[in-house]
Amino acid sequence: MYESFFGLKERPFNVTSDPNFLFFSKKHREAFDHLIYGIKERKGFLEITGEIGTGKTTLCRALLSQLDEKTKTAFILNSNLPEMQLLLAIVTDLGLSVKPKTKINLLAELNRFLIEELKAGSNVVLIIDEAQNLKAGQLEQIRLLSNLETDKEKLIQIVLVGQPELKEKLDSPELEQLRQRISVRYHILPLDKTEIGDYIYHRLHVAGADGGIVFEPDVMGEIYEYSSGVPRLINLVCDRALLLGFTMETKTITMDMIKRSVEEIEGYVRI
Repeated sequence: MYESFFGLKERPFNVTSDPNFLFFSKKHREAFDHLIYGIKERKGFLEITGEIGTGKTTLCRALLSQLDEKTKTAFILNSNLPEMQLLLAIVTDLGLSVKPKTKINLLAELNRFLIEELKAGSNVVLIIDEAQNLKAGQLEQIRLLSNLETDKEKLIQIVLVGQPELKEKLDSPELEQLRQRISVRYHILPLDKTEIGDYIYHRLHVAGADGGIVFEPDVMGEIYEYSSGVPRLINLVCDRALLLGFTMETKTITMDMIKRSVEEIEGYVRI
């Protein structure tokens, strides 16, 4: 709606998980490096956690775009599938076709595929998003996949991505065997207050801004106070502020505009 007015090629503050907009804060860079290390060194299980809206899914999509052609991947977004359907989704996302679709056949085909990829010098990565929703039985099924290994190497690297509840779930006694296999862990924290401005201008630049859009310096603290550094909340308030700028025909975002944006998001009514 406001892209033409601001000279943008797309909206800079969408809340979709677009890897092109990923801002590598210190925490996101560390999380990314942990993932790359765990995958390249074939560490088996990796765990990435973070609060809602901290950019976990976006980070995973960026990871997928950075892996080379020798790394085959499956990315499961729906973690609420029954155990059999989850296994089928993994096999299908890896491009494998199995008939009849029995559990034994699925596991046999997956094992065959993993061994072939190892012989070819390739790696295989399974990423499961929203993994905090996985039930104990599903997590046990995933643990059993890690048994597909040689004497020296893991045939598949499994990345569990989720909210902090994932860590709590993995701490339960019934999942001790799985917890002990997780060799790489990282918890993504929100952005620091000093990173807010860089984050905003990074997204504006990716969206095609030429420097004409200005957020007054004093608004950064207000945005941080509202968002606590959570990228999704920053996006919400900045998107609303740009809409206000469009209606007011100004490319300068002021403190009053940010406060009005927060009020509108929270459903407050100015009299």
